[in-house]
Amino acid sequence: MRRFILSAFASVSIVYCTAQTDDSLMIRKIASEILVNSQAYENLRYLTKQIGPRLAGSGGMVKSEKWGYQAFQKAGADKVFMQECMVPYWVRGGKDEAFVTGIQSAKVKGLADARITKKSLDVIALGNSIGSGPKGIAGEVVEVSSFEDLEQKKDQVKGKIVFYNYHFKKDFVETFDGYSDAVKYRGGGPGNAAKYGAAGVIIRSISHGENNHPHTGGTRYDSAYPKIPAVAVGLQDADWLSKELESKKLNMTIKTYGYFKPDTIGHNVIAEWKGSAFPDEIITVGAHLDSWDNCEGAHDDGAGCIQTIEIVRAFKAIGYQPKRTIRFVLFANEENGVRGGNKYAAVAKEKNEQHVFALESDAGGFTPRGFGFTAKPEVFAKIKSWEHLLRPYGGGYFAPEGSGVDIAPLNRTLGTTIAGLMPDSQRYFDYHHARNDVFEAVNKRELDLGAVNMAALIYLVDKYGL
Repeated sequence: MRRFILSAFASVSIVYCTAQTDDSLMIRKIASEILVNSQAYENLRYLTKQIGPRLAGSGGMVKSEKWGYQAFQKAGADKVFMQECMVPYWVRGGKDEAFVTGIQSAKVKGLADARITKKSLDVIALGNSIGSGPKGIAGEVVEVSSFEDLEQKKDQVKGKIVFYNYHFKKDFVETFDGYSDAVKYRGGGPGNAAKYGAAGVIIRSISHGENNHPHTGGTRYDSAYPKIPAVAVGLQDADWLSKELESKKLNMTIKTYGYFKPDTIGHNVIAEWKGSAFPDEIITVGAHLDSWDNCEGAHDDGAGCIQTIEIVRAFKAIGYQPKRTIRFVLFANEENGVRGGNKYAAVAKEKNEQHVFALESDAGGFTPRGFGFTAKPEVFAKIKSWEHLLRPYGGGYFAPEGSGVDIAPLNRTLGTTIAGLMPDSQRYFDYHHARNDVFEAVNKRELDLGAVNMAALIYLVDKYGL
């Protein structure tokens, strides 16, 4: 009996080792194809330089959807189709401006009250914000360091400009933790200030960069209070403004022009590859095609779109045949509505589709470090056993939390296991939603390595299931 058990154990071990060797060889084949023959960088060049900004509803959105359809076809996709969804259409409407003038405070000894020279600040209106119109809005600046500080100063802000000077926390090693901590001031800052009668809002850009580029991003209003103009300011100008407020009363004028047009038609661009063994089990991999209007959207999220297309090309090039159906999706309207992701999940639910796994790349085209998963413990344990297979390519750290904005609705509505690529995050918020998010900021090698790791994970899920 003991000899039988040992023999059986040895047989299982041989089968396991053989499978692991086969997986290593397949992933090496995928990696070689991408690292040697990748079209990702040139595809990104075209998307950013020939199409550029792609905000929902804009002409850039329409051009990018047509390009995505053709790029999937060129990559060898068997079937490509558009999934229609209604998207918001916010328009910036003009050049955003802010400038300050001030009076020297009498508390500074030895200096008489004196006018200071008008100074322009580097600002950009927050996405979805209401415009001030050509005349602008004006008022004294009241600096607050937090919502709690605003509450303490609520009797001082009526008719004034609230300056949220909340800093990214530098002691967070994972910069997305810093973003999650600070972004509430972009999303909820205008609504909270309007509650106390503020005329407008200026926020410190949600970034830890050392430049002065202002970072936009979506905001929202509280329907119970007036909508007020809101801008983000570059970090250097935010520091200057805070320093000046220590000794001066400053007045600010803000001019913005944002407004909404009626909702319009957008599309998720989808390439579908039917599985040979389990065609009813669906794996989704994708990214969002839209970007903010002030940048080329190279890291956010051109890189993820290009990596998604490159996986199709590489799989086709090596003759891979998936067991399960794989959908490659360029999602619409992540930045200011998530209409594409919600539509994709809603249709999946309506059709009673079996979505077993979804992967998104939406953290930039930097060096891959691993993946974050939203999965049941037993599923994550299985996935965790694959870490060593991706370790040689940089993506061998698997974290028990993570996803992507566009695929999160699949998890909420269908319970799908979801994951997000985790590139090195240290530089991402230098570029996020800012004018310097351009093609030149992306490194070809890093971009390709991200695609390698994504393709490897999709291969493993496809082969073994979850």
